[in-house]
Amino acid sequence: MRSTTPMEGNPWPHDMVISVDDDSYQLLELLWIRETWGLRPAGDDLPPLLVEPPARAGEPDDRDAWEAAWPGVWEDVVSHAAVRFEPSMFEELTRTADGSKERAELLRRLHGPTWRERFGDAALTEDYRAWTQARFHARRDDRPRSLAESPERRSLDALIPAWRAGLSTVITIPCRGEHTRIIGGSALLTTEETRKDPDRYAAALETFARR
Repeated sequence: MRSTTPMEGNPWPHDMVISVDDDSYQLLELLWIRETWGLRPAGDDLPPLLVEPPARAGEPDDRDAWEAAWPGVWEDVVSHAAVRFEPSMFEELTRTADGSKERAELLRRLHGPTWRERFGDAALTEDYRAWTQARFHARRDDRPRSLAESPERRSLDALIPAWRAGLSTVITIPCRGEHTRIIGGSALLTTEETRKDPDRYAAALETFARR
């Protein structure tokens, strides 16, 4: 939300714009793959388990390779989630021909790295589609009933300093408990649980403002 001039009585700065990405399919794919295939990747600062875990599938095609690759793919996808693109890229995309190398390269730059790019579609069964559909309905039913109930409004006192420190995007993942990371100079990754809790969300925003 944004207005061209200050609005009397409105505590939201008229020029503050904050984007919230709560449905990054690249991140969701990786989180789902990790749990449905029972992967146990090792690494620093990996995300917690999903709040709503999927049913377990069978044995991965190559467990060792998948577990070894998962942390690196996760880091690449998280980094790309914070990339901001100029609108001109989308205009350029409309000018490329279907099936052309130019379009394929632009799409890759826009979508970023994915698990599919490295291992194909074998890990993403029909159960993944059912899981994402269930998430869509749950998110729709859980929307704030008013603007005042939105997480950003409820934690506005902490959001404003974070925005002044450069925050423009909040990315959430449906994982348990706490997991807050600053990505680049303008994005904050946190869990949906944290964003829904005013005190925890304020604490996460304060980590960005103090960075």
